[in-house]
Amino acid sequence: MNTEAIRKIMGVFLLVSFIMIGMSKPVKEYFQIPKQIVMFEGEAMRFSTAALPVQATVKDAPKSIEVHKHADSFSVKAKQSGEKKMVLEVAGMPVKQVDVNVLPTLKVIPGGQSIGVKLNTVGVLVVGYHLVETEKGKKSPGEIAGIKVGDIITRINGKKIEKMSDLSPFIEEAGKTGKPLHLQVLRDKHSFTTKLVPLKDKHDHAYRVGLYIRDSAAGIGTMTFYDPVSKKYGALGHVISDMDTKKPIVVQNGQIMRSTVTSIEKGSSGSPGEKLARFSDEEEVIGNITNNSPFGIFGKLTEPVDNGIMNKPIPIALSNQVKEGPAKMLTVVENDKVEQFDIEIVSTIPQKFPATKGLVIRVTDPRLLKKTGGIVQGMSGSPIIQDGKLVGAVTHVFVNDPTSGYGVHIEWMLNEAGIDVYGKSNKKAS
Repeated sequence: MNTEAIRKIMGVFLLVSFIMIGMSKPVKEYFQIPKQIVMFEGEAMRFSTAALPVQATVKDAPKSIEVHKHADSFSVKAKQSGEKKMVLEVAGMPVKQVDVNVLPTLKVIPGGQSIGVKLNTVGVLVVGYHLVETEKGKKSPGEIAGIKVGDIITRINGKKIEKMSDLSPFIEEAGKTGKPLHLQVLRDKHSFTTKLVPLKDKHDHAYRVGLYIRDSAAGIGTMTFYDPVSKKYGALGHVISDMDTKKPIVVQNGQIMRSTVTSIEKGSSGSPGEKLARFSDEEEVIGNITNNSPFGIFGKLTEPVDNGIMNKPIPIALSNQVKEGPAKMLTVVENDKVEQFDIEIVSTIPQKFPATKGLVIRVTDPRLLKKTGGIVQGMSGSPIIQDGKLVGAVTHVFVNDPTSGYGVHIEWMLNEAGIDVYGKSNKKAS
């Protein structure tokens, strides 16, 4: 047998050996113990060591972390917040170091209430072009000035613009004097200036800028949680975008108010359903809106809210603590009554960094399926609860399968709200 054949045989043997070793129970157990463990005070985690005689010790932390050895496993119980190092030993030899980070206990009150949402934009949002019919043909002064759909006009001639009616005096003055308007425009978080010359409409002789604009938006959604101490809340679980431009609305301010569900348009494959709702008759404002982010809307409550079924704070789960299996969803399908429905968490992604669509869920509750067909528009923000912990919020429905949809991990919504999840200062929302 030549040298080349021997090398190939040895290579195959080594490859098979590595695969067999990797598939062995001791190696699997070793790699199932993570290099970093994040827990809340009072929580416990258990790791199997039936095939691997592991001894775990934590130095200088008798009050912070307890480690207990069992016949085929060991458990770690968090008692006090802090960061410690746990050493795993086999036959007295250290084989792995695990960083254990114990976080202070965090509890919030789950929502589920239907809410009305009113947003006021920063400046005025350009949502389309209008052709002004002049003696020389049809033109859009705004388009000529380089303004695009989705741009936000924030200032004219140095003066702040907050609503549509603010534009009229400037347009009339420019028409009389013939001087161009100096616009400050926000586009994709970058600001620039441009000049716009209004044109006279030959029919009514009024000067126009040739733009369709909007300064506010309204809709409904679902409250996800609120903190009874700071009064900070989170809702919707996804960003609010303009219906015409499809771009996120840059918020100057806004309000949330009580809302009543009047009827349900049932969802079906290819046609998402919808909650039809109205603002409360009194249009009572219950909170402000300070942030419209990819993870929802956030602000502070000014009035107390009550979901009628869960009005005490419950623990939250980090993304790595959520598991596949049964869960509950809180939402409103009739009037203003919050109800609890059965769902299943089909998949969950333990995310190390903020990201949307960390959960895939499926509605299993027969009553909800009969009423709505599954997830419908307006359910966005409905809290997801598993094993008595708030784990996330519903965000999107699958168009071709209304029984299923996406969810966002609650960890990222709390972070956006400025609620301290990790024991560090976070002042994002105010």
